[in-house]
Amino acid sequence: MVRRNDQRRAALVDGAIEVLAREGARGLTFRAVDAEAGVPAGTASNYFANRDELFTQAGARVYERLQPEDDSLPPGLEDRESYAQLMRELVGRIAAFRTGYLALLELRLEATRRPELRRVLTERVRDDVEGNVAYHLASGLPGDATAVKLLILALNWLIVEQLTLPDVFSEAEREELITEAVKRIIGPE
Repeated sequence: MVRRNDQRRAALVDGAIEVLAREGARGLTFRAVDAEAGVPAGTASNYFANRDELFTQAGARVYERLQPEDDSLPPGLEDRESYAQLMRELVGRIAAFRTGYLALLELRLEATRRPELRRVLTERVRDDVEGNVAYHLASGLPGDATAVKLLILALNWLIVEQLTLPDVFSEAEREELITEAVKRIIGPE
């Protein structure tokens, strides 16, 4: 029997994200999720049929929590520096949800072994990329679809460095790298 208390389910999935970030995919057990969510032992098994379902729902939840509350662009993004500032804010917002991004990295690794998780993550990432490209092009920001995809790839790896090996680049170096990525990928004004 699958339970339908949506608040408890969300708490369990959020607990799964924390466990994934801290202990990796091997540490993601129903017992660990119950403990992280602060619910009685055995609760997670009432909400998820198996670990695959828990992995899949955790992946979807990370993306929900990474979405900005307000997806409107601030005015005045016609120049490269304003655009670079927007990208710095984006990297900062994503890096602020450290456990979510680390959990997402674990989920990506686990997706190489779990076809259903791979399908869900591939669909979600593809939709995210397509949505970012469409939003970018509709907003009149400088650069084309390829530039958007290159920025996504470059900034994702910068976020990985920041979260996993934070001393590789100083904060000032990270900000300068974002500025240069925008200038070099978007092209001349």
